[in-house]
Amino acid sequence: MGAAVFGAGLAGPAQAAQVLGSDAAACSAGGGPAIRVTVDGLKDRTGELKLELYPATETDFLRDDYLLIREGKFFRRVKVPTPASGPVVLCIRVPSPGAYALLLTHDRDGKNKFNFWTDGAGFASNRKLGRSRPKLEQARIVVPAGMVSVEIRAQYLRGLGGFGPIGS
Repeated sequence: MGAAVFGAGLAGPAQAAQVLGSDAAACSAGGGPAIRVTVDGLKDRTGELKLELYPATETDFLRDDYLLIREGKFFRRVKVPTPASGPVVLCIRVPSPGAYALLLTHDRDGKNKFNFWTDGAGFASNRKLGRSRPKLEQARIVVPAGMVSVEIRAQYLRGLGGFGPIGS
């Protein structure tokens, strides 16, 4: 719930950026329902970026995708190589308007398995993740009939304090 959400009338570099991912068309005029994600704070431009969309329930949040699919529940993933430069804007479509849980990961080594020590993660709320398992409320986003835009700041392990954004 406290996600910073912006309308379709974005100004500045994010508006001119190419939208990446297999769902990019859903974030164009007349598309949707979809979530347009501007990613900031990447540690580097290696590996892959991944958006994962889960049902907005404590039980289903961060569950294995094969379990969700086997149970007939919604799950969606969009993966793209991390762009070498420029703004990073991704799109992920949703089946219908409503509440979802959205996770961004930066798989820096491209091994398709989250490495706690090197990879990054982020959620729509942009609250510091710290050392505990992320809570549903940090990832919850409400999607209208059209498109919703959100900015996610990537976070990485920063010593004893756990995960947080790099820089200030």
